[in-house]
Amino acid sequence: QVQLVESGGGLVQAGGSLRLSCAASERTFSIYAMGWFRQAPGTEREFVAAISRNGERTAYSDPVKGRFTISRDNAKNTLYLQMNTLKPEDTGVYYCAATWGGSVYISASQYTYWGQGTQVTVSS
Repeated sequence: QVQLVESGGGLVQAGGSLRLSCAASERTFSIYAMGWFRQAPGTEREFVAAISRNGERTAYSDPVKGRFTISRDNAKNTLYLQMNTLKPEDTGVYYCAATWGGSVYISASQYTYWGQGTQVTVSS
């Protein structure tokens, strides 16, 4: 069972950048497809970005496309989310998630393991 720990959240002004990290407990990190999701108060958890096991395929939600970049370093058992040109509507708790499979997965129900989340707040 893999454990996931997010870090890198914080308070940033609109237009700024943040880089989130998600450290995995297992050296078999490379067998998992990974994803980032976010949840704002009073809303459902929504898909942000996903990446395949080897990092060759990615997917993004329309609101973040062109501003966010998902990547992974399998040697370091770490997933990343580079967030640029942040907007107030990007505010929320960001979660990383892991699942088995050879594709990219954009539905929360497809993921088995979740981190505790890291808060991102973008001020206007």
